[in-house]
Amino acid sequence: MRGAFGVGPVSPPRPLHPGIGKKPIGLRRLTLWLACVVSLLAGSASAHDASSYGGVFRSRDLGAAWLNADVGLFLNAALVIAVDPRDSSHLLVGTDLGILSSRNGGRSWVPEARDLIIGAVFALAFSPDGELAMCAAASGVFRRDRDGWLRAEAPESAIPARALVAGPANDRVYLLGRSRLFASEDGGRTYAVVPGLPQMSEMTALVAIPGSADILAAVIDGQAMISHDGGRTWRNAGFGGAGAPIDTIATDATRPQRIWAAAGGRIVVSDDLGSGWHSVGRSLPEARARVRGIAASADATTLVVSSDRGIYRSGDGGETWAPKEDNLPTHIEAGPLARDPNDAGVIYAVFSLMPYAEVWRMAIEGGNLLARIEPISLAGGLSFCVLVLIGGCLAARHLSRRRAAAHRRADPAHGR
Repeated sequence: MRGAFGVGPVSPPRPLHPGIGKKPIGLRRLTLWLACVVSLLAGSASAHDASSYGGVFRSRDLGAAWLNADVGLFLNAALVIAVDPRDSSHLLVGTDLGILSSRNGGRSWVPEARDLIIGAVFALAFSPDGELAMCAAASGVFRRDRDGWLRAEAPESAIPARALVAGPANDRVYLLGRSRLFASEDGGRTYAVVPGLPQMSEMTALVAIPGSADILAAVIDGQAMISHDGGRTWRNAGFGGAGAPIDTIATDATRPQRIWAAAGGRIVVSDDLGSGWHSVGRSLPEARARVRGIAASADATTLVVSSDRGIYRSGDGGETWAPKEDNLPTHIEAGPLARDPNDAGVIYAVFSLMPYAEVWRMAIEGGNLLARIEPISLAGGLSFCVLVLIGGCLAARHLSRRRAAAHRRADPAHGR
């Protein structure tokens, strides 16, 4: 039997099953839709809004341009960063949940000693030769050498620690605890209280002067103080006080005798270790900003300041300030700055979604940040996830059954 135009055999009539052909198409559309959603979520995760997370950022031109240095991370609170003086691509970052390490300049990160270093890490440092690393977390003070991370012996009052400062000799390390100064003479294995600070005084910032054996600069009771004997005695450097307490103090990468300080939204500098001070330019745009880091060029014309209002930069010695927002988080706090020991133009900044004061309070109380989540909220979130999973399984099972039933109706011989 020929077809309508006399060409080829006539095919037997196909049974009509209205709607049957639409089932597989619907399933394919559902699969395609789910794939698109997953792809969009993955894309948004890989290129997340910087303002939605804390993180680590790097500038190679003294703060003019910034790029993230925490690829693949979604940090709630990055608190401090240290650069290996022996290998600039080796970075350590202290977070609210421990330490992360990168061996390739921030392209990839791995956690370190998760079973040992627990809780917020505010203090982190390398030894001058890069052979050792030290940190202080909510769970204790630790030291890393070729054998890995080991617990150091330190008084209980040393935790939590505000800062770790390696002295010019590899065996000397200073640790600033909640308010007191501690020192180690054996490369960070043991720490002891440094006598000399009045019992009621509070030390809140500490730096070691480069190239000196025992000279330290600190903020004590809101004032700049200098010690020439490793913290046993202190002299008032003539800046700060109850009326305008100092936020932070910083050394200079190019001039050992120069120290910087900030108070009341103003930046000041001393070129003779605190014997004399002078203001630099004008106040920051946010006069109430709390400064946490200061970096400057050798001629002091380019200034970079990190604060609880973000990062500011000046290219004219502080006469004008501009907030840096391109590729940087906005409206969240920036922590201390860190400079590459091998390249003064490279600086790192850390940001925390949670206010640093709150992370510090949690560290003092010994709590974990997860304790902020109410049990009812946590249970509700888990229940929602379980319901979504069960609903997805039931929907997939239902679609599979309908598709099987449609195939049986389309092919009666198959059901016999």
